[in-house]
Amino acid sequence: MVIRTFWQSIQNEAYDMISSEALLASFVHSCVINHKSLGEALSYILSTKLSDQVMPALSMREIFQEVYQQQPQVIADATADINAIIARDPAIDLKITALLYLKGFHAIQVHRIAHYLWKHDRRHLALFIQSRNAETFSVDIHPAAVLGNGIMFDHATGIVIGETAVVENNVSILQSVTLGGTGNEHDDRHPKVKEGVMIGAGAKILGNIIIGEGAKVGAGSVVLKAVPPHSTVAGVPAKIVGRPHCDKPCETMSQNIFADVISSD
Repeated sequence: MVIRTFWQSIQNEAYDMISSEALLASFVHSCVINHKSLGEALSYILSTKLSDQVMPALSMREIFQEVYQQQPQVIADATADINAIIARDPAIDLKITALLYLKGFHAIQVHRIAHYLWKHDRRHLALFIQSRNAETFSVDIHPAAVLGNGIMFDHATGIVIGETAVVENNVSILQSVTLGGTGNEHDDRHPKVKEGVMIGAGAKILGNIIIGEGAKVGAGSVVLKAVPPHSTVAGVPAKIVGRPHCDKPCETMSQNIFADVISSD
């Protein structure tokens, strides 16, 4: 019922969109109004964007619809992601904007499909979808990586997330962030990002380290050691410089680490 109500609100936004901009009528009908559910719309939008000469949109869409039928939680996670965008991004005030235009949101939804396939021993197809995700949205997430919900990739371009990385619920990550390894090890080698974290643009977090709950990573930082919960780190290499002014920096999206700095006075 919640997802159905959520979808109805998006369709209402779609009709408002057409009434204010008639030139978008065909586009909005194709992507939103013609569909009975969020899953149908997502499968259409994403398959159209990901399709290429060797994988037509129809085949791609069948993959998405199969996963949505087998794992309805994927759609619930998508609604949480859209709600996170509305709550955190002052430039976005409509759900339909996230659904139609935000490639960070799109990349996360595509990853959910690839991850499902990876977990169900369809790894070649999962890797193909990962490749198309990277080529289409400039976001490269290994299919084995675990992502929670309520996640926002703000701007998204250049985000890289490695095979054994884990990103828990309610995390915000800006463009050009890397959750990577430190070498060619084959074991658990990527970061674990706990709930409530915000990672600033261009930050590189390397190795099997924990970014504690409610932590903030400053833009351009290189993080090589674990970050304690509710700490602000910055620099190359990153060091603790203070403490966020809220329990969940992912929600406030405050980029000013100087406001967090602990005074030496």
